Amino acid sequence: MKTVLILYYSRFGATETLAQLIGRGVAEVEGVEAKIRTVPKVTAVTQALEPSVPKEGAPYVTLEDLKTCHGLALGSPTRFGNMAASLKYFLDGTSALWLDGSLVGKPAMVFTSTGSLHGAQEMTLLTMMIPLLHQGMVIAGLPHTEMALNQTQTGGTPYGVSHYAGTQNENPISEDEKTLCRAMGRRLAHLSLKLSA
Repeated sequence: MKTVLILYYSRFGATETLAQLIGRGVAEVEGVEAKIRTVPKVTAVTQALEPSVPKEGAPYVTLEDLKTCHGLALGSPTRFGNMAASLKYFLDGTSALWLDGSLVGKPAMVFTSTGSLHGAQEMTLLTMMIPLLHQGMVIAGLPHTEMALNQTQTGGTPYGVSHYAGTQNENPISEDEKTLCRAMGRRLAHLSLKLSA
């Protein structure tokens, strides 16, 4: 059984919902399972510690989760055209995997959610790819053969799934976004099978 790691950080829940939908798409492909993981919140108060197990939601990711996965979907809210600090903090600690080449040749895709309509969703997706490229991963996007990508009036880009949540997180995930999430999961699962063969 191959494993696709869906690693995300979510502050208000929209990115988490995207991760779960991508996981459903992964589960539609025989021989592949989704492992959904998150990262702890980074805090400016150095004495504050997150519990070792979150109160709710996905478990925290480990380096071993990343090392042993066959594919990766990386998701974050948009933070000024970049991923959230919590996710970046985790990735900054993956030098050992870079040194031993653990992620070289594995497929990866990215996804994001943002509170503002022009919140740099595509820039966030592109900047999220940079550490994955350094790790030697094979970056995949969403092709325009996914019809929902051509008709969506909400989120979705060829760089990866996106969602406009609104400043008060008032916008639910649209049907097109749900379709694209599942398509992304299936695509990543198929690539994981092919590239790990």
